Amino acid sequence: MLTAATREADFPSLAGRVYLNSAAEGIPPQSVIEALHEYAADKLLGMDGRLAHEAKREAALQETATAYGLTPEEIGICSCSSEAYNLAALAMQFKEGDEVIINDLDFPAGSTPWLQPSCPASVKIWKARDYALRVEDLEPLLGPKTRLVTVSMVSFFNGYKAPLAAVIEAVRVRSPALVALDVTQALGRIPLDLRDVDLIVSSTHKWILAGHGGGLVGVPNAHRADWTVPAGGWFNLQNAFEADRFQQTVTKPGAGSFCVGMPNYAAIYAALAGLRYVHSVGVDAIARHADPLVHACMEGVKALPVTLITPDESDALAGILAFTHPKAEEINQRLHQRDIHIMDHAGRLRVAIHGYNTEADVETLLSALAEILPQV
Repeated sequence: MLTAATREADFPSLAGRVYLNSAAEGIPPQSVIEALHEYAADKLLGMDGRLAHEAKREAALQETATAYGLTPEEIGICSCSSEAYNLAALAMQFKEGDEVIINDLDFPAGSTPWLQPSCPASVKIWKARDYALRVEDLEPLLGPKTRLVTVSMVSFFNGYKAPLAAVIEAVRVRSPALVALDVTQALGRIPLDLRDVDLIVSSTHKWILAGHGGGLVGVPNAHRADWTVPAGGWFNLQNAFEADRFQQTVTKPGAGSFCVGMPNYAAIYAALAGLRYVHSVGVDAIARHADPLVHACMEGVKALPVTLITPDESDALAGILAFTHPKAEEINQRLHQRDIHIMDHAGRLRVAIHGYNTEADVETLLSALAEILPQV
């Protein structure tokens, strides 16, 4: 995807190291660093900087809308995916007897709001089989009381890519439920078709190569009544400073209700720059470059004395693969000593491959693993 020259220019911090951990933290291109400096310069203007801040926010809404296949009015920006899901839980206003379906490959942000004692809905768990979510296992969980099915496009745990079209079809046929989709591990890395998704959520500090403190929310207008957040604040209200503001609150419908207070403009500057960078390269181009590296890495890992926990199915692969080993922490420490960066957690090692990675990165990782594993 990148020439040696453009990789060095855009990502100078990658010189001399193998970084395969974009699923945890993306490495910002220089344009994102420049955007943060631009934010700082605008902030120094004091109140006069608000005009520049708002211009960037409007541009970020447009850029996110392009990524999601929506319009800017269908986009909201909050502080992170966890906040987005907690606000979504408020919007749902569950009652006794309602049912929510979560799954055991998801990140806590999309699962735990529904598990709080204050949530009256019953939770069903769509359990993975052989580390994959099978639609035939979802179908029996669906019924007339199902109000929400939440799933990630790509699992943070092992990189499994959900069969989104089949999931949506099963939900629509068997229940009145809404579908909430987390695209944090997909946005900026794989092409997306998000038609017929009712709520879209993403963080900003991973594959779009931006910063922390951003949550990109998509609410199609057809479902804005379902996802209007009844929260106090001011930025999310239509009448925050009107004469009737102490008698009633009028909430902006849909996506606009997910930004309840002062926007995190620094995160917005970074997100705009990150999305523009990704879109200038093209997500299709990123996938064409990086997907073969994922497959090559998987073939190499399969030959090692580890247990692969990413399904070996081409249509279920995205940018992540994961495997387990009893000495995972020690293995990762030894890799880190060689300036090779992956992630370990509770015996799980996770490799994440983005557009700035190269064949040499994969070869270096596999060679190092082949040398280290017999020693631990």
